Amino acid sequence: MLVGTAFEDWTGDAEYHEYTKAANPIVPSLSPPVPIRSFPASLHRTDESCVATLDLSAELGIDDGPATSPGLCAAFLHICPGDRMTTAPVATSELYHVLRGDGFSVVDGELVEWSTGDTFVLPSGARSTHHARSDTAMYHVTDEPLLRYLGVTPSVRRFGPTMFRAEATRHELDLIAAAPRSEDRNRLSVLLAGAAHPRTRTATHVLWAMYGLLPEGAVQRPHRHQSVALDLILDCEPGCYSLLGARIDEHGDIIEPTRVDWEPGGAFVTPPGMWHAHVNESGASAHLFPVQDAGLQTYLRSLDIRFTPPRPAR
Repeated sequence: MLVGTAFEDWTGDAEYHEYTKAANPIVPSLSPPVPIRSFPASLHRTDESCVATLDLSAELGIDDGPATSPGLCAAFLHICPGDRMTTAPVATSELYHVLRGDGFSVVDGELVEWSTGDTFVLPSGARSTHHARSDTAMYHVTDEPLLRYLGVTPSVRRFGPTMFRAEATRHELDLIAAAPRSEDRNRLSVLLAGAAHPRTRTATHVLWAMYGLLPEGAVQRPHRHQSVALDLILDCEPGCYSLLGARIDEHGDIIEPTRVDWEPGGAFVTPPGMWHAHVNESGASAHLFPVQDAGLQTYLRSLDIRFTPPRPAR
């Protein structure tokens, strides 16, 4: 030991907990659960251009910024005709879905056009200015809360900007819906995937996105997964809803479910690990667009998606 050298004492922040009291600290006082929460379409049907953040940070016990789930933040971007809006989040991934309208974005000096039904994803470090030709609403999801929790900023772009055109997405879904025995599938959906993510087959390495069909009269049986779903309803008639609950019975039906009625242009949150089923009792087909952090969950091998079996034919 060198003469005059003093060793640091780093024990001041050390704590010790008995295993059964700390192994799963998902309790309201420590890690509040993700709530079931709906956000109305009126948030983006305003007279002025605005950002309506779907913020659940207070309910989640997150105090360093807005969040819709522990890892993701969603918002409605409303841009009036002729207006523009700039976004530059500290995130590894951004997703935009154009609910209505048309226009173009300037992304790091490059121009890209978009219109209703288009979806595009951007990598870290993108600075974008979105110009609306007509009244525009976008659904915008980023992984900013995840990066704030980790205390990091992105250093490498993991993928390039990617556009999923509405026409191509609808065509792929039509093929799935027209396939033999499609009615036997738990979901009628097309997943949006980027070429840079062959292992996770997701829109970005973090974000998962799905364009789904709920046919007239359909009851899509329950399933669950450990990623939070930020569900956007694209179109529906009254009588479309989701049933959510923590448990299922021996028949695979949800016990004491919470009903969430769908609203065109509205959104709601499905908590992780919660069984959920979709029901269409209206007279028309409906479409939904959930976004999750399932790219990250798949990479971690923790998504744990499970399906209930179909009901036997009577």
